[in-house]
Amino acid sequence: MMSEKPHILVIDDDRRLRELLRRYLSDNGFLVTMAGDAAEARAKLASIRFDLMVVDVMMPGESGLELTQSMRDAAETPILLLTAMGEADDRIRGLESGADDYLTKPFEPRELLLRINAILRRVVAPRPVARPAAGPIRLGAVRFDPVREELWRGEERIRLTTAEASLLSVLAENAGAVLSREELTERSRVTGNARTVDVQVTRLRRKIEPDPRMPRYLHTVRGEGYILRPDG
Repeated sequence: MMSEKPHILVIDDDRRLRELLRRYLSDNGFLVTMAGDAAEARAKLASIRFDLMVVDVMMPGESGLELTQSMRDAAETPILLLTAMGEADDRIRGLESGADDYLTKPFEPRELLLRINAILRRVVAPRPVARPAAGPIRLGAVRFDPVREELWRGEERIRLTTAEASLLSVLAENAGAVLSREELTERSRVTGNARTVDVQVTRLRRKIEPDPRMPRYLHTVRGEGYILRPDG
């Protein structure tokens, strides 16, 4: 019988860290496959379906950021980036690449476990929403289900990262109202500062707007924040 344990692909050129992560995650109920670089990871991804990828940013050859960017439009596997670079700009670049989360080395193993479980909870079983069920919100050719946090174009599901889905849910719940960046950070699962919110809004526009450079649905209100104006 196939195992029901979540299967994680760990990609890191540090053999010692790979082995430590394999042992720790295995002890906590995960199946773990390892790869030493992006090329080895691609070979494994071609034949195995993973529930989540833990990817080191700084690798020889194709970096973790480059691998993440190349996968975002072709695969729905969530990605947690690991990096020794802890500056805000580095985190922004990680989120811009399409990662679901970003963890700075050195890190506590328990924090890694919490981050992984948080991502998997949304992907495998969308969190309950503490508000009355609402119908899908129409945004031109796409529709967003705020309860399941799913974005669709016809019969095609458009992948949303954890942060994107949470941000769009808050905007949809408050459609027609201006929300400041601070409010969006407090109410959603977006971590970081005002610039992080701006990055997520930019990514959302690429997925919901016919022309992201001239937003029709997700508007900036200068000096105040953002507002979602769906159809109808």
